[in-house]
Amino acid sequence: MNAKQSSITDKTNRFIYPNEAEINHSFQWKQLHRLYSYLKPYRKQLLPIVLTLLLSTIIKLIVPALTIIAIDYALNPLSGKPNAGLLIGLAGVNLLLYVLQWAASRYRVLYTNKIGQRIIADMRQQLFRHIQSLSHRFFNSRPVGAVLGRITNDVNALEELFTNGIVNLLMDMIQLIGIMIILLAWNVKLGIAVMLTVPLMFFISSVLRRQIRLAFQKLRMKQTRINAHLNESIQGIRVTKAYAQEQHNMRFFDRINEDNVKTWNKAAALNQSFSPIVELTSAIGTVILFLYGTYLIQSGEVTVGVIVGFASYVGNFWEPVMRLGQIYTQLLVGMASSERIFEVLDEQPSTAEQSGMIQLPVINGDVKFRQVAFNYEEGRAALRGIDLEVQAGSTIALVGHTGAGKSTLMNLLYRFYEPTEGSIFIDGTDIRDATIHSLRSQMSMVLQDMFLFSGTIRENIRYGKIDATDEEVERAARAVWAHSFIIKLPNGYDTQIEERGSKLSVGQRQLLSFARALIADPRILILDEATANVDTETEMKIRQALRTVRQGRTTFVVAHRLSTIRDADMIAVVDHGVIVEKGKHDDLINRQGTYYRFIDAQQQTLSIE
Repeated sequence: MNAKQSSITDKTNRFIYPNEAEINHSFQWKQLHRLYSYLKPYRKQLLPIVLTLLLSTIIKLIVPALTIIAIDYALNPLSGKPNAGLLIGLAGVNLLLYVLQWAASRYRVLYTNKIGQRIIADMRQQLFRHIQSLSHRFFNSRPVGAVLGRITNDVNALEELFTNGIVNLLMDMIQLIGIMIILLAWNVKLGIAVMLTVPLMFFISSVLRRQIRLAFQKLRMKQTRINAHLNESIQGIRVTKAYAQEQHNMRFFDRINEDNVKTWNKAAALNQSFSPIVELTSAIGTVILFLYGTYLIQSGEVTVGVIVGFASYVGNFWEPVMRLGQIYTQLLVGMASSERIFEVLDEQPSTAEQSGMIQLPVINGDVKFRQVAFNYEEGRAALRGIDLEVQAGSTIALVGHTGAGKSTLMNLLYRFYEPTEGSIFIDGTDIRDATIHSLRSQMSMVLQDMFLFSGTIRENIRYGKIDATDEEVERAARAVWAHSFIIKLPNGYDTQIEERGSKLSVGQRQLLSFARALIADPRILILDEATANVDTETEMKIRQALRTVRQGRTTFVVAHRLSTIRDADMIAVVDHGVIVEKGKHDDLINRQGTYYRFIDAQQQTLSIE
């Protein structure tokens, strides 16, 4: 790939992932407190864990003290008369303490992991539920893989922090404080001497903190980019193969994959640089201990047992310091991931419900658009000054060139988006005053780009009405002429279909989408290019079925085919976001306006074909 191609791909890459910018904030205690809120429901279960943690830490602090007693009083090197009974007793106490520590640690690890997994499950559930409530605008501005990355990679990155990190942090902090108190209590001068290196270590390591945090943030961004590209590549594999772009796709993936490896290596290198700092500081502290300790022994200020005890405590001191560095890395990884999770959780749906909204009763289906305008982006009007009245039970066809605003109008009616200006009324009620569920539960939409879920055909049809009986499912399938092909499948209605119904023809998938919409028994039915992918014979069958289905329902038909729109009660012609003509087919043809030219162009195209 030459430089020009690479540049183009990089620009395209930035365009595809505009919301995956690096989150660059300093460490925030407020955010840590927000993570702590997930622990609150489990405070009672955490109490025995904290008690076992304290027991383990206290035992760690006691054992070196027993060593001092064993050397100075049991072995008694100064008098040369060892106390065998005391030595055996101390050994027995030491063994008992280790057994208690083992039992406490086993209990702590077991139940900490259980609670940690429960917390991760709670977070994943909250994130999924929140994503379900977000508006179309959120999903239109983000690749699917980026959203998946929040629920998988970013949540999983917090697993180690909740299962071990927080508990180890508490244990190590208590151990450090306990060791410092003991060392200073035994000998202030020697205690201060061996801890002189601590400020130096923290000063050096603090320089690395910001770099480590940013490195792990960037790593999460790279991993999300890989997820997004994988998702797009798998979903778009037919397009890739149709244009023979497999090699280009592989080169693109190789580049972002290699970029991810480099980012990981950099983050890992920064992380690993902390351990040598601790080891060097520990070595300096040990040298100070033995040099200054030898002087104090000679001056009679301390005993040999105290020096050995100091050496044991100093070793135990740097061990949690080393772990604290690892925990801090876990915390940085958690911060990077939690920032991205909270970014989604803080996203508010553009069609959020407010308190005091009404529950729509069973509607008749009178629909009115009053001076409706809408902008997808600031300064780019998709709809302007739409005035439209549709009587209950009637059928209105929306026609116009691609991008004219027909589907946008239906998205506003469904409250996928809110109008920038104006209002939409159903039976005289502004739909913004009604709960979304009470509105959408009385509507159904069939799209050109139909979607079927993994599961049986029966389950996919029943998705429109979860509690529908088998008889209702079959009735809906018969109404749209889907029953005849369903019963020919290996297991009929219980035939398993894969994601998006890949083993069914386009027309068959569309018929199932019709059945799913009709089983909901909607008061308002929206067909958005719903017959575009079916053959002429199937379309005729669907039109016959719709004549029955439309009785008593308000039906919006977005279509280009003349056969689909000519028998509508009213046709509205949309052009550049404005309704330029309204009327019946014959009336609009006689006017020889926009609709006439639209139909004439369509017929000329068909005659050429």
